[in-house]
Amino acid sequence: MKKHIILASLLGILFLSSCNKFLDVLPRTQIPADKLFDSEQGFKDALAGVYISAKSSASYGKALTFGTLESLVSSWDVTTNTVEQQLGLFNYTDNRVIDQFNAIFSKQYATIASINSILQNLEANKSVFKTEGVYQVIKAECLGLRAYIHFDLMRLYGPIPSDPSTGNQLAYVTEFNREIHQHISYEEFKSKIFTDLKQAEELIKEFDPMLTYSMNDVRNPNGFGSNYKPLDDFLSYRNMRMNYYAMKALESRANLWYGDKDGAYKAAKEVIDAKDANEDAKFKLATGKEFTATNYILTSEQIFGLYAFDLAKTYTDNFGNATYRKGTSATTITNQLYGNTGTDFRESSLWNIVTLASGSKYNVLRKFWVTADNVTVLTDYKQLPMIRTSELYLILAETAPFTEALDYLKTFRANRNISNLTIPGDAPTLQNEIIKEYRKEFYGEGQAFYIYKRLNVPKAQVLFAPSTAVVNYLLPMPTVESIN
Repeated sequence: MKKHIILASLLGILFLSSCNKFLDVLPRTQIPADKLFDSEQGFKDALAGVYISAKSSASYGKALTFGTLESLVSSWDVTTNTVEQQLGLFNYTDNRVIDQFNAIFSKQYATIASINSILQNLEANKSVFKTEGVYQVIKAECLGLRAYIHFDLMRLYGPIPSDPSTGNQLAYVTEFNREIHQHISYEEFKSKIFTDLKQAEELIKEFDPMLTYSMNDVRNPNGFGSNYKPLDDFLSYRNMRMNYYAMKALESRANLWYGDKDGAYKAAKEVIDAKDANEDAKFKLATGKEFTATNYILTSEQIFGLYAFDLAKTYTDNFGNATYRKGTSATTITNQLYGNTGTDFRESSLWNIVTLASGSKYNVLRKFWVTADNVTVLTDYKQLPMIRTSELYLILAETAPFTEALDYLKTFRANRNISNLTIPGDAPTLQNEIIKEYRKEFYGEGQAFYIYKRLNVPKAQVLFAPSTAVVNYLLPMPTVESIN
């Protein structure tokens, strides 16, 4: 075991009673293992560090949301001979492209290494846990996060599901050491994902407040009007942790990737059908109310999200200055992406014309626009989506029997104010409509590439693909393997 553990950041999120604000606190690095893991609080701090590591720019803070993955599917306008242009051309031999995929690969496995360090020390130091359920929750979250990150590594670097024999084999790392970890078969990798998920679900089910309280309650613990009064802040804000329902949602997503439609359907249904104590649906689709309230990131739909205290700066640095843009007017997006419905909440709310100091005008996504200050817990929208309710509705539309599937699609469309669209008359048409909805719904969230790859979608269906692009979903193996 390494004497010192390098963690990206620790101590995670604090509740600031003066203004009800979430904050990330400053990082600590190079903490000796015998000190970090000699108390229950040390394990909590280490786990907070894992979440913050996952928010780095080489991970879900940029590359795997609006950055590299969205450039792959040409979501943004590009300048000639930039790395973004080469990504959109699927030019995996460009050194700048290689560097980006190396950085993602290394960061993801580095985060997994931190997770494995916690898991390894959990068993060795189990006696330090004095609070009921904390050991189980920490272990479950680690296993769930390990499955989440490994699954994304497979989706990005692995084979197309319809041809698992062609493409990279990857390592599923479960130990914290300096050894080179063996690449395993597609099926063995799949088995390990579901083993981690099943163990995590069983561990956490008894202790996760998400099963007992509403989303508003867990987003506002000990707050006015909240029924949730935790004695330990560690169990607060479960919507921003790898909670039980996030694990089930990931189980659904993974089953769909691996072709188990029944498994995907069953797991998605458990989440969608979950009820609060008053029999209201626990996870609702957003409506126009959220868009009107400028909750463009739809935190109410985020079964699992990462708190991003600097999201306002992220928007300014990437969208407010039109670094990431699509068109000089609304026409490209309105017509080609949304079909010029005139009613779609996303069409009318999620894009904005930005005028730069030079006078240039660009159409930019404002999904990540948030108010930085003067917010309450319930109006603090600084949250990166990891998995949302809307995805589960689209999974159900893809996996349910046809008549039921249409009902899920109709419900989804009604909540996006596009009930007037033609209802698909057969399964192939339904599948095509689902692909379109993924593209509209998750623009800037890094999910479009995955549905294109999962279904091996031809270039004609890859919206905005350049005429000179040769679509290639099989990424080469990264030239670095920093997986210790």
